[in-house]
Amino acid sequence: MKKRNVAVLIFDEVEVLDFCGPFEVFSVTGKRDNSDPFNVYTVAQHHQLILARNALCVKSHFDFNNCPTPDILVVPGGFGTRKEMNNPVLIEWIREVNKKAELMLSVCTGALILAKAGLLDGLSATTHHGAVDLLKEVAPKTHVDASKRFIDNGRVILSAGISAGLDMSLHVVAKLLGKAQAIETAQYMEYRWETDKTDHDF
Repeated sequence: MKKRNVAVLIFDEVEVLDFCGPFEVFSVTGKRDNSDPFNVYTVAQHHQLILARNALCVKSHFDFNNCPTPDILVVPGGFGTRKEMNNPVLIEWIREVNKKAELMLSVCTGALILAKAGLLDGLSATTHHGAVDLLKEVAPKTHVDASKRFIDNGRVILSAGISAGLDMSLHVVAKLLGKAQAIETAQYMEYRWETDKTDHDF
C-alpha cells in the first residue's frame, strides 16, 4: 500500500487543535497493526519559530522550498488565516500543491485560504460558525452550509470549527483505508467519532 504524505500547514496565530487534531489522527492511524499508512509532517512558509494561538511555540518540519510533495494537505484555521489568505506566496504554494495532491482538507477558517486560492468555486463548504459571513464574502461562488460538521466534495473536504477537524480526519481515514481502520483509530484515541455529521455514507 502506498504511504501517503500528509502535510499540515502551520503559520502564526494558527489554532492549535486545528492542526494538532488532524496531525494526531493521521499519525496514530495504523500504528497498532504496523501498516503505518501516513507520513505526517508540518510545513510553513519559512523554517522558523511559529507562534500559534495562545502563545504555543512550534517549529515546522519543512518549509515551502524543501517540503516533500503532499498527497494530502491540511489547511487549519485560526485568526492567522485573516492575514495568510492575503499572502500571495502561500496562496500560490496552495495552488501548486493542488495540482498534484490527492486530497485538499481544511479545518475551521482554513476554508478562507482555500477560497482565496480559488479551490472552492462551485463546491459546498463549511467553516467555524463565527466565520460564515466572511467565507460567504470571500467565496461568493461557494455554497456555505454551517449546519454540517464537515463536507466531502470528493477531492476537497472541509470541516467546521476546531474539534470538527478530528471528525473530518477520521472520515478521510475511512475514505482511504476503510471504516474499520477509522474506528480503530478513534477507539485508540478514546474519541467519540461523530460519523453521522456528514453527507457521505460508507
